[in-house]
Amino acid sequence: MAWIERAVFNPSHEETQADGRIRRWARIPEAGGRWLRVILLEDGETLHNAFFDRRFEEK
Repeated sequence: MAWIERAVFNPSHEETQADGRIRRWARIPEAGGRWLRVILLEDGETLHNAFFDRRFEEK
């Protein structure tokens, strides 16, 4: 949960999808530096999904 909270409250990158859902990414050093992607519903609070995003590249 701590990793998810890190991505929600201190993301390195954020995008809003066409359907209003919010994508946020955070690098997790404890997981080998992988990027955790969380998807929040339109309200910006409700967690929809969280997973390590192998294709994400920091811009």
